[in-house]
Amino acid sequence: MQFETDNPSGKKIKIDLSPENGGENDGMHPKALMLSALAGCTGVDVVMIINKMKLETTGFRIETIGYLSGSPQTYERVELIYHFYGKVLDQAKLERSVNMSVEKYCGVLKMFEQFAKIEVKIEYHER
Repeated sequence: MQFETDNPSGKKIKIDLSPENGGENDGMHPKALMLSALAGCTGVDVVMIINKMKLETTGFRIETIGYLSGSPQTYERVELIYHFYGKVLDQAKLERSVNMSVEKYCGVLKMFEQFAKIEVKIEYHER
């Protein structure tokens, strides 16, 4: 149940299933890989935008939570939670960077919108 895929640059990703589904849990599960692609797409956008805005953060991460339903199981709803870390965060500009990605730039998110409701949350961690 293991597969390996690559892209034009030759980078490889291993895909596998859980043991109860005949796999060995030795790779990304296909649906989880979709959420990773979504987080990667919007994450790259946000980092590029905050760099152009010269905003200072000490950390950034995106949490994705997918809710499955139906048979075959498909994502019906996805939560994207953007976490920004820093001493003094410009919340208005960081929110703008997320909105620009969500509304304009992230093609993977636009594909997800064809089959799932996308909920966006932003959390600021000032320390």
